[in-house]
Amino acid sequence: MSNQWNNPQQQMDQFLKQMRRGFNMGGSGGGGRPPKGAIGATGALVALGVLAWGFSASLYNVDGGHRAIKYSRIAGVKDEIYGEGTHIRLPWLETPIIYDVRAKPTSIQSLTGTKDLQMVNITCRVLSRPNQEKLPKLYRTLGTNYDERVLPSIINEVLKSVVAQFNASQLITQRDRVSRLIRDQLTKRAFLFNLVLDDVSLTHITFSPEFASAVEAKQIAQQDAQRAAFIVDRAKQEKQSTIVRAKGEARSAELIGEAIKSQPGFLELRRLETARDIAHILQRSNNRLVLDASSLLLNVTEPSSVENPKR
Repeated sequence: MSNQWNNPQQQMDQFLKQMRRGFNMGGSGGGGRPPKGAIGATGALVALGVLAWGFSASLYNVDGGHRAIKYSRIAGVKDEIYGEGTHIRLPWLETPIIYDVRAKPTSIQSLTGTKDLQMVNITCRVLSRPNQEKLPKLYRTLGTNYDERVLPSIINEVLKSVVAQFNASQLITQRDRVSRLIRDQLTKRAFLFNLVLDDVSLTHITFSPEFASAVEAKQIAQQDAQRAAFIVDRAKQEKQSTIVRAKGEARSAELIGEAIKSQPGFLELRRLETARDIAHILQRSNNRLVLDASSLLLNVTEPSSVENPKR
């Protein structure tokens, strides 16, 4: 953080050296006492230079996004805060101190432990700025490099205290809640040091290689268990289907047996249906075969075993 003014003491010393050098050169050229007119002109130049230096040293500028306070050699740090623009000061007695009140990003990386004793590396990024109404107090307590003195310590402390309340898996599943707790606590802590935090965010969360390997192995085990459960369910379904099919076939055979006992013409009906199916197949076929009609069950005029049991 740099000041926007020159050192008035150095300016005055340089100006007096130049005037003394010019006066010596004018006096040595005449070989005697300089004329009264030369002395008067030199005095006027000195007075004019002193006035110009005093006017220049009495002004200082405050750029946009900055605020200024004054340090007096007599009264110390004054409570008045100066905004943007050009302001007046007393040379040598007063020194302006300019603060940049715009939000500045700061990223802090912290290695901390979770509730289940897993190490996690967290990067926290904050946008901070000084409280404009507390600039005199901020200068008295922390100076101009307040962010380097305060932010690293409070960010590390808050991260460790909040992360210790969650398990490693909860840092991912409940990331919004973790970020909210960190933001609330950091805002309160920074306010005690006259700092304002506009934004707090967790940019990176990295777990240890051992934990990452354990998570991957757990996922593989869960997938294997789901696959085994699917195989078991499919086997149960196939078993149930086989039982149902067997029961259906047994029931069908039972019904066929009952039909044969009660109605002897049932077999003859089935023989006629089979002969009709064979005839339809041979009719659609391109091949021409000469086969025995009896062997193909096509001789429907021949008496069946039902009609002629002695056959």
